[in-house]
Amino acid sequence: MSGTQPFSQLDPAKLALVRYPHPVLRGKTRPVEDFGETLDRIARRMLELMRANKGVGLAAPQVGLSLRLFVCNDTGNEGDDLICVNPTLTNPDGEVEADEGCLSIPGVTVPMRRAARITLLAQDVLGRPFERRADDLLSRIFQHEYDHLVGRLILDGMSEAVRLENRRAIRTLEEEYKRSVEARPRGAKPTARR
Repeated sequence: MSGTQPFSQLDPAKLALVRYPHPVLRGKTRPVEDFGETLDRIARRMLELMRANKGVGLAAPQVGLSLRLFVCNDTGNEGDDLICVNPTLTNPDGEVEADEGCLSIPGVTVPMRRAARITLLAQDVLGRPFERRADDLLSRIFQHEYDHLVGRLILDGMSEAVRLENRRAIRTLEEEYKRSVEARPRGAKPTARR
């Protein structure tokens, strides 16, 4: 689907995980303005992909959508699924470092320093605002997924030593992407949906 196709015509069943270095992962996202059934179907498909890939969070750019949307679940219980539309983060408190991975950058782990506690302000799929204070893993998930919405990746926080440790996995991803670009018909661009 091209970036010019209307949001309502998007087929969520066709969404798939996008891997580094796809350009959509570095772009800024646009606010969601269309709430309702299509957005709910997109978010539900993102939750399916997150679970299938054994993740705890997934942002819209990771499925090729340049939208301010992410889904997450820090417990694995379906009742704890959280859909965050047009999120902002406020009131960071404390600091903690832990290793992070990313579904779009498989095989790479990076120690990341994050706020220990953070407040999320967002909307649900119907546009209703909500607020959630988080700590521990959920705080880390919120910050990681929010980074995707502004084009930041865990690679950006790597020290030189960590970059060297992960260079083979990064190079493999870059080579796979290059091969996929070369295999496209001449003039075709990477698929990203708006």
